Amino acid sequence: MPTPRTTPATTPRTAPAATPPAGHRSPAARAVGAAAVLAALALAGCGGASGGTTKGTLGAAESGSASPSGRGSAADSARSAGPVEPAVRGLPGMPPVLDPADVYAADRPNKLSPVVKDFPSRVYVPNTESDTVTVIDPKTYKVLETIRVGVQPQHVVPSWDLKTLWVNNNRGHTLTPIDPRTGKAGKPVEVHDPYNLYFTPNGKYAVVMASLDRELVFRDPHTMKRVKTEPVSCYGVNHADFSLDGRYFIVSCEFSGELLKVDTERMKVVGQQKLPFDGAMPQDVKISPDGKKFYIADMMADGMWVLDGDTFDRPTLLPTGKGTHGLYVGRDSREMYVSNRGEGTVSVFDFTKDRLTKKWRLPDGGSPDMGGVSADGKVLWLSGRYDSEVYAIDTRTGAQLARIPVGNGPHGLAVYPQPGRYSLGHTGIFR
Repeated sequence: MPTPRTTPATTPRTAPAATPPAGHRSPAARAVGAAAVLAALALAGCGGASGGTTKGTLGAAESGSASPSGRGSAADSARSAGPVEPAVRGLPGMPPVLDPADVYAADRPNKLSPVVKDFPSRVYVPNTESDTVTVIDPKTYKVLETIRVGVQPQHVVPSWDLKTLWVNNNRGHTLTPIDPRTGKAGKPVEVHDPYNLYFTPNGKYAVVMASLDRELVFRDPHTMKRVKTEPVSCYGVNHADFSLDGRYFIVSCEFSGELLKVDTERMKVVGQQKLPFDGAMPQDVKISPDGKKFYIADMMADGMWVLDGDTFDRPTLLPTGKGTHGLYVGRDSREMYVSNRGEGTVSVFDFTKDRLTKKWRLPDGGSPDMGGVSADGKVLWLSGRYDSEVYAIDTRTGAQLARIPVGNGPHGLAVYPQPGRYSLGHTGIFR
């Protein structure tokens, strides 16, 4: 087995402790004051997503103004205390990391961005063999509409600014935009081999996973005009996720059983390794809440690879079930739902215990594939890839709530809207 190419680890820098102002206050009072300043900084840097590039923590704090009472605002106090370095030195232009201990801190139940709070709740199901998207009302489990799209739609992907859903018409070589406010499809945009679609954490580029073309194509996130093409030597690039600081992302190569490490800012592959399993077929990729590990589903190895993304060392395999395919983190960042397509089950991995704790079996079998978690965190939605159906599963008990007939070959369905400030793509990776 060839030795993986690696790059030096990117170590987040920790903010220095703030020096409390001198005065006659007690140490406890001074500690409370310092905490208030830090809280003000956090709030100042965490506005709702509204498209475009969001400033870093310090830039947002500097935009504060005096309070109506004429007294200095919390931001003014923060300025007088001197600059505070962010806890995580993120990709330039990326919204500030809310919590270095939890990548998914913005994804709490029903914590919807102002951009999407008035969008109707829907489940959008791309039917790969029917060239359609089925639209489901998650409250009634009823099909509302079937939208005709391009050839072989694979995934429905929320845009970085949360305003558009892009249908990836893989063999039709187009992206069909859907307005999630109205549910209406727009004019298709020509994009070659769009198997899957992601967005850089700063919203600067869309990243097309051109699976058969063997390319990562960086494009304008709105017009989809090609900006840079990064050829790859692996075969079948399909899924990805970004590091805590957004400076790199890990990519799975389905048909050659490999992983890539890509420098986000340079738009360049900086690491590549073959998985240590004969016939490996890696699929979905998700980062752990603390940002220390990546999990890669493998439908031939029947489990998840556990990888240190910083070192990009050889990963270890955690068996979960036959045909492991999709990975979805719960709203409390405690559990991750793992779909085992080959045996009709969902395994539950507990991040706090670092182990599998449950396995749910669909009562009538099935082929659970890709999907997402409802905004309130109570329902896991998964497509039934080989059974022309969609499953709604209770995330507390694992009980099947509904089994809904759709078109042929349902694949990367999107539950929308979901909590979060911005989207990194796929069927909904929000931060």
